[in-house]
Amino acid sequence: MRTLDTKTIVVASHNAGKIAEIADLIVPLGFSAKSAAELNFDVPEETGTTFEENAAIKALASACKSGLPALADDSGIAVDALDGAPGVYTADWAETADGSRDFAMAMEKVENLLAEKGATAPEQRTARFVCVLCLAWPDGHTETFRGEVEGTLVWPPRGDKGHGYDPVFKPAGHDRTFGEMETDEKTHGGPQDGGALSHRARAFRLFVEKGLAR
Repeated sequence: MRTLDTKTIVVASHNAGKIAEIADLIVPLGFSAKSAAELNFDVPEETGTTFEENAAIKALASACKSGLPALADDSGIAVDALDGAPGVYTADWAETADGSRDFAMAMEKVENLLAEKGATAPEQRTARFVCVLCLAWPDGHTETFRGEVEGTLVWPPRGDKGHGYDPVFKPAGHDRTFGEMETDEKTHGGPQDGGALSHRARAFRLFVEKGLAR
């Protein structure tokens, strides 16, 4: 594993919420964060077919333009009964005709597809949230960290916390959906979660444990 020799990292994102979330996680580790949005970088086209590929595309684009290490994530939900869909197209399923995103519509699309397959029992509705972090250097070197959380999909949606598909995802070992949990609870989880519950928190735990953030 390559160690970081700079205390400044570019957060390769234009999503204000994601930038703030990642900055909150790395600043306590002694790093300062700049964002691709702050640096006026263009948004690269995500042409990958895996979370790893898309995270690398974003991280490498910012690393090469800035001359600094860059950290990007790509995340989504994979539903077993739908052969892993929406997967890397998780956000695309929420896109509307005017270019905005409607996750209520996206969740209903998933539910309708499950209904077509007769997937009504919990064991037929298994899914996982996936987050892949990619740390890239200007010379093209990359390190990736993958976090996953298993669960089942519920219907109708429950809770108004979180974002995206959180209201229909009930993590294994819990009775509430991500949409019913506070951010701190999703980040840290309980003893059964190994100190990290959400997919992004688990990916960041690996980021720290591998020594890259020391």
